[in-house]
Amino acid sequence: MKWQVDDAGWCDAATVVASPNCDARPDGAEISLLVVHNISLPAGRFGGDDVLRLFTNRVDPQAAPGYDVLARLRVSAHFFIRRDGTVMQFVPTTARAWHAGASSWRGRPGCNDVSIGIELEGSDLVPYEDIQYDALIRLAEALAVRHPVRELVGHCDIAPLRKTDPGPHFHWQRIHAALPQLKADPLAA
Repeated sequence: MKWQVDDAGWCDAATVVASPNCDARPDGAEISLLVVHNISLPAGRFGGDDVLRLFTNRVDPQAAPGYDVLARLRVSAHFFIRRDGTVMQFVPTTARAWHAGASSWRGRPGCNDVSIGIELEGSDLVPYEDIQYDALIRLAEALAVRHPVRELVGHCDIAPLRKTDPGPHFHWQRIHAALPQLKADPLAA
């Protein structure tokens, strides 16, 4: 069964964990970009709930080194795909999530205005799971039906001086083969 995103911006295949870290997109902003990230908290550790806590402002500053800084951040993504392929949604796609930070694509700054952020549970140091790619592809297909999405890029493409994710283990060829209509040419940016 194909996944669907409703008019309000919620995916039927995702478990909703609402984040307060979002706001309205600017008037006239057209959602044209999917941005793939990676995240693990603590770094390199998978399966816990610390990412959910980060996106919902409930990080325990004493839980791990560096968490005192994370506890002060106000960030989110639209989606989080766990290592087992489970999809969680924090922000409706119709709203602006706070995932890209200082960013630019094709000369347009502020990628949060026109993008949907998808976090993969992972790091730059390990390969992703096949089931994560399957979920990402199904999600991207559903998003492209609901919104005028034209490209799928990495965080590294929109913030190359400060970000490396989704990292060297991300199989772009697999994504481009499955979603040729969303293939971006970073050199054209």
